[in-house]
Amino acid sequence: MIGGMTVMGRLATACVLVLAFLPACGRTAALDTSVLEDDAITVASFNFSESVLLAELYAQALEAAGYRVERELDLGTRELVAPALAKGLVELVPEYSGSALEFWAGVGSASPDALATSAALADSLERHGIVALEPSRAQDQNGFAVTAGTAAEFDLHALGDLETHAAELTFGGPPECPTRPLCLLGLEATYGIRFAAFVPLDGGGPLTVAALRAGNVDVALLFTSDGAIDANGFVLLEDDRYLQPAESVTPVLRAEVLERFGDGVAEVLDAVSAELTTEDLRAMNAAVTVGHTPAEVAQTWLTARGLGRLESAAPLEGR
Repeated sequence: MIGGMTVMGRLATACVLVLAFLPACGRTAALDTSVLEDDAITVASFNFSESVLLAELYAQALEAAGYRVERELDLGTRELVAPALAKGLVELVPEYSGSALEFWAGVGSASPDALATSAALADSLERHGIVALEPSRAQDQNGFAVTAGTAAEFDLHALGDLETHAAELTFGGPPECPTRPLCLLGLEATYGIRFAAFVPLDGGGPLTVAALRAGNVDVALLFTSDGAIDANGFVLLEDDRYLQPAESVTPVLRAEVLERFGDGVAEVLDAVSAELTTEDLRAMNAAVTVGHTPAEVAQTWLTARGLGRLESAAPLEGR
């Protein structure tokens, strides 16, 4: 999330309006027929690489267990994908618990409590015929990072450590950050942090990474699952006062899928979620960044944990 926005930078939009315009929007224009009665499970993703990677993880695990899978990857934003799921045009989407809950139940409904947020999401989705399966330990939240040098110089481990040093430091983040409750507004209200200066950059993208690496900013907003954190040796500061809502990666699917294919589907998907951590997701995102496809990265991760196809996947090499 970016300061009150969802993981993809989406603002909560009235679902009824999206449904009204859905047939004319992007790739979803081709999705005009329910898939709830065919012999495959249709897996969809949002239109960013991590979501495609997560969809591949769950899709390949299902295929390894003998289920036929159709893919609708890189489909669009939540404002398009969620109504498609509600209408049965797709059947399974890897979601982020806090962002999904705020889409369906309203802004402010998510909390830092991962269990409470997941329970509220399950209740909210049930009304739409959608089942939220077990959440994973992997989360993609707003994170705040510094270089290893800055962490050592100021003895920084958590956001609370910034309070006495922020007046000496420059912060970099998306242009909307100063007005967002989960970005600079929240840092000041929750932690008493006021930086010496703010530099507008992209939303946790390459401009932010480059600025932090070059020392043009001292603290930067990066997503907690960003592969650039480990690749650059950045230090992700712990959110020790729980500013950010939970964003557990959670597969959500139409209830009809379980009725049609049985509880074995949930068992397969839950097995993937039980293994998935934020550190795993960060490493897989880094592998995609250097040129491996999401499908390759997903297969390697699944095979290493006994969840993929019987044939072994070759170790990923840098490209």
